[in-house]
Amino acid sequence: MRIRTAGVVAAFALALAASGCGGSDEPAANESPKAAAGGKLVIWADDKRAAALKPFGEKFGQENGVTVEVQAVSKDLQTNFVTAHQQGSGPDVVVGAHDWIGNLVQNGAIDPVQLTAEQKSGFNPTAVKAVTFNGQLYGVPYAMENLALIRNTALAPEAPKTIEELVATGKKLKAEKKASEILCLQSGQNGDAYHIYPLYTSAGGYLFGTAANGDYDPKDLGVGKPESIEAFKKIAALGEKGEGALKRSITAENSIANFGAKKCAFLVSGPWAIADAKKANISYDISPVPGFAGGKEAQPFVGVQSFYVAAKGKNKALAQEFVANYVTTPELAVALYNAEPRPPALTAALDQVKGTDPDLAKFQEAGKNGQVLPAIPAMAAIWDPFGKAQAAIIGGADPTKTITAAGKTISGQIK
Repeated sequence: MRIRTAGVVAAFALALAASGCGGSDEPAANESPKAAAGGKLVIWADDKRAAALKPFGEKFGQENGVTVEVQAVSKDLQTNFVTAHQQGSGPDVVVGAHDWIGNLVQNGAIDPVQLTAEQKSGFNPTAVKAVTFNGQLYGVPYAMENLALIRNTALAPEAPKTIEELVATGKKLKAEKKASEILCLQSGQNGDAYHIYPLYTSAGGYLFGTAANGDYDPKDLGVGKPESIEAFKKIAALGEKGEGALKRSITAENSIANFGAKKCAFLVSGPWAIADAKKANISYDISPVPGFAGGKEAQPFVGVQSFYVAAKGKNKALAQEFVANYVTTPELAVALYNAEPRPPALTAALDQVKGTDPDLAKFQEAGKNGQVLPAIPAMAAIWDPFGKAQAAIIGGADPTKTITAAGKTISGQIK
């Protein structure tokens, strides 16, 4: 859906074996984590974050008289974590996206985390909201992310105010043979709900309504409703039988590469795309994803990366100590930012890095009116049917029939 890290750095079986052998060192209930000499803390993360975490894990281990193993599990981390949890052989701490929370809580795989009010106040409020589920804090956030429009300023000096203006500029560049694509917005044959969402919301569509307390309400499904049908009629007009701006041939694998190769002047992507743009020596700027003329403001999803405490970890007190008192330090947050430059959720860390990275403020501006990506379990029913409906409509399928059918499929899965 979003950035994918390439390559398996540590085989899952090896990770399971390594994490399963730290079981007898949990401190007694009245024993402080620092007294647990000889204990072991096992942390799972993807490869980039694992590399950044290792020196901090070593430091934490030295200070607490324990061994810290940071293990990279680069493929299907959430699925592998749930499986390991069920087998009683998982890690103590896992690092992942906030929209895992509903699934992890439903599976009993994570515990609430213990932060003081003062610690919470040090984070971006949206990040805290994202990791709060059923009124409890389930993760310690460290980075935020959202989509924006990244444009090649040599080809498109001005940021388009509407999607129609973007399409007109893209078509002109194609006619002049300065670009081969109007827009690089990934879809592929199975669609991509995350990347199409800003246009879907601008055209009036929604996924879930909200309850009185502001939480997403799975009983109020917007997919298949009249608003979603009208939204996909507008999306269809941008598709392969319409303007040709949205194409199934633009995929997660080639959208950023096409932008780097100057095949398109406009790319809808996130902070993870910037390194490639710089490597390609693209002169770029970042602005909000434009909406439809006369429509609502385009709203990207806002995602949060977070640390979780495993419910069946062998050293839960030590895990709570690590996420509450180490993850909340600017030093670690900045190191994770350096490993992959997404805006830190910790305000003190953001203040440290934003002076040297003007892109951070631009991404924040692009996401300031975004919607927190739903973390409710019902969200799992959205991705596949919604994405496949999106791809079919982009390819020319009837919007009304296709999205109505998708809504019925999703509704059936939620029930």
